[in-house]
Amino acid sequence: MILVTGGLGFIGSHAVRALLDLGEECVVVQRRARALPPVLEGEPVQVEQADITDREALLAVGRRHDITGIVHLAGSYPWPPVPDAPIEATRKALDGLLNIAEAAQEWGVRRLGIASTIGVYFGAENDGLLREDAPLSMTAGVSIPTFKKVGEMLGGFLADTTGVDIVNYRISGTWGPLGHLDPFFAAPALVRAAAHGTAADLGHLLHPAYAEDGLDLTYVKDTGRAIALLQLADTLNHRTYNVGSGRATTNAQISRALKKAVPDARVDLDAGGGAAPHLVLDISRLTTDTGYHPEYDTDRAAADYIAWLRAGHEN
Repeated sequence: MILVTGGLGFIGSHAVRALLDLGEECVVVQRRARALPPVLEGEPVQVEQADITDREALLAVGRRHDITGIVHLAGSYPWPPVPDAPIEATRKALDGLLNIAEAAQEWGVRRLGIASTIGVYFGAENDGLLREDAPLSMTAGVSIPTFKKVGEMLGGFLADTTGVDIVNYRISGTWGPLGHLDPFFAAPALVRAAAHGTAADLGHLLHPAYAEDGLDLTYVKDTGRAIALLQLADTLNHRTYNVGSGRATTNAQISRALKKAVPDARVDLDAGGGAAPHLVLDISRLTTDTGYHPEYDTDRAAADYIAWLRAGHEN
């Protein structure tokens, strides 16, 4: 049985869906009680309400279930990005990560996978595809990549010293059902505008969006399947894997795909952008070790997401 922290959330629910499709049983840990999301309705998913920063509550889950692997997708970073009590928020983030590692050791799990982010590459040299062995900058402009870099280093130390197989998932920009408006890229907001017949409101973005801005975007169903494949692979040859599409997707491409599904969609952006190199992940490690290939191109992803929203689902 695979334990998934944050398993009822955006990426987590799709990872659970993929694990179920591959024949695994799953138990999810959520801090707050909530109903199963639509992608998991009717499935035999066991839900445990526990805060991963509560060591005893987390370890007790392993006494009620035969846990063979862990996929850790709950946020191990302060939220909001600038918390009112930064020291206490940092302590909780580190406690959650350490508690998960302790649980993995105590339960004797086969593999512990930990979510990282494409954001760790911000500031790194970018001359094309971003590879897992690229030197990373020691600084980061926002809290999430800062804590993910720290988490990767701690995970490496713990893997070496505890014998637990700890694997990092550097997850690309991800969009799709159950997703939220993202401050770093425009795709979710553009899809919502197309689905609901409104003009795109991009006021939540940290920077203005232009047509040729782009990065590695992965449809969440592909992201979830990649994580499941990494968890279940017989042998992994590396400790860190990029989880992405392996290609750049620009806002202009998103807009064209949306207009194929909704011809009158008001999703055009001002020309420009694209001056900085797009962040694109090299996924050759992932493909070689798991056989993963993305199943959703931009057109298919846009049509599927619009259909989801128009079926009455909300994120």
